[in-house]
Amino acid sequence: MIALASIVVITPPVVLSAQPARGNSSPATDPLLPRLEAEITRLAAIAGGKVGVAAVHLETGREVVLNRGEPFPMASTYKVPIAVQLLTRVDSGALRLDSMVTLRPSDLHPGSGTLTQLFDDPGVSLSVRNLLELMLLISDNSATDIMLRTAGGSVPVNARMRALEVSGVSVDRPTINLIADAVGVKNLPPENEITPRAFGALVRGVSEDAQKAAAEAFYRDRRDTSTPEGMARLLQTIWRGKALSKTNTDLLLDIMRRCETGANRIKGLLPPDVVVRHKTGTLGIGVANDVGIVELPNNGGHIALAIFVKESTRPTEQQERAIAQIARATYDYFLFNPK
Repeated sequence: MIALASIVVITPPVVLSAQPARGNSSPATDPLLPRLEAEITRLAAIAGGKVGVAAVHLETGREVVLNRGEPFPMASTYKVPIAVQLLTRVDSGALRLDSMVTLRPSDLHPGSGTLTQLFDDPGVSLSVRNLLELMLLISDNSATDIMLRTAGGSVPVNARMRALEVSGVSVDRPTINLIADAVGVKNLPPENEITPRAFGALVRGVSEDAQKAAAEAFYRDRRDTSTPEGMARLLQTIWRGKALSKTNTDLLLDIMRRCETGANRIKGLLPPDVVVRHKTGTLGIGVANDVGIVELPNNGGHIALAIFVKESTRPTEQQERAIAQIARATYDYFLFNPK
């Protein structure tokens, strides 16, 4: 993660609504949901920025949404819609999970993961499944940009979201361009000249004032953003098997269950045996996200949960604390109010 100077933020008023999930013909009513609303509102202040939340109890259709239509930078959570389009191509027969992809030097981009550190010599090939897992399990940015290209690019990813009737989710840039815009790097060299070392030198050359201006512009940019409601709808669509075949639905959910990042976010305050299928996202300009599906014990059902933080002036640890507290409050509510 690239640390940036703090940004002065004026937090807008919170808009929070509780209402039945769309698409359910007879969703359960829940007169006690305002208690959860009030608690999420209180806990959101911990993050020190603007918070978006969508929580949908999948079995009953009850939901609570904070800042429903507000766009939030997805950061690495945008790897979920990329994975959906990639696996859609597998379902159609246009792509195989065991197809091998040869890595080029220009494929090694800055960001969390192992490809840049371990495979910096030419001649390495990995399967599509290997790269998909690296993208989701450890949030490898090099693998992500390869998978976005393999999925056909941002246009078919967004077309797939529209086909699934998921609105408010937009994937627009490779991670290398997204990070460059977030930190104020201008005039990236040609792709075959972008090495992690060269990119690092470009980042160090950005002044503090330019970093602040870039962050402010980044927050006004609707590219690579999602509304809380949109991401929750995508998770719901995946869970119900409407996005992919059963085989690839199971694969995607299994990889998300094994996600190795974000131990202090949605999972942070939950009992250790609770199954969470999720994906995190972070940008060092005050962005911390976690989105996923929480499995309640004792046949309590499942919660599709999207929690976004942006424009935070507080350390990442406090942003994560807010996510963990909101996740625990939501978990407790639906666990003890199952119907």
